[in-house]
Amino acid sequence: MNRNTKINALLLLVVAALAVLPLALGLGDHKEEPFTGADAEAETAITEIEPDYEPWFSPLYEPPSGEIESALFAVQAALGAGVLAYYFGVHRGRRQGEERALARQDTPDTGSAAPAAPAASAASAESTSAGPAAERA
Repeated sequence: MNRNTKINALLLLVVAALAVLPLALGLGDHKEEPFTGADAEAETAITEIEPDYEPWFSPLYEPPSGEIESALFAVQAALGAGVLAYYFGVHRGRRQGEERALARQDTPDTGSAAPAAPAASAASAESTSAGPAAERA
């Protein structure tokens, strides 16, 4: 296994552990809603500290149910991941293109046209250096 494969396998293992461990260890079992978002946790903490607190702003759109809210969040996350993947793909493609262009510039041309030109010039050089005596023979 090469180094990149080992790193990818390790990262996959860490992500799987982050997803499975909270469920396996029973984290949040003592709560009514164990996996609520940070907004709900913050709202609960604020109302415990100061019951008369009035929020400064209200949401522009309040989804009718938690499922729709989760779906909208998933769509937002997918769009963000798509934008990031596109950016990194374009960046990597440009870098690879530049590396290939530099590699082509560094290596000499070894195509069929390159050897023919020196041979033709060598033949013409021999005929001019030998002079008219070589042509008569």
